[in-house]
Amino acid sequence: MEHAAAGLQKIVADALRRTPPGQAPILAWPLACGTAVAERTRVLDFTQGVLRVEVPDSGWRTELQALASQYLAVINRYSGESVQRIQFVVGERAGPR
Repeated sequence: MEHAAAGLQKIVADALRRTPPGQAPILAWPLACGTAVAERTRVLDFTQGVLRVEVPDSGWRTELQALASQYLAVINRYSGESVQRIQFVVGERAGPR
């Protein structure tokens, strides 16, 4: 089973590295944070090493900031572009889709 997981990770990483510049970190966000968080957040943009993510409220922002280093590690493992920081922005539109 580990061999299959490693193969799948390689496929995902290869696919993300072939995306247009600036898109890989955006597409990697749901992989890094998981389905439940991805459904409640929205990537706004990726500029100059900063991935901006809209969150529903300040409570979510606080919780996700505590996990930011883990998210960065996963995004940078899959993406060919270096994400230096995730900025969580409270917005009105983030929520279930």
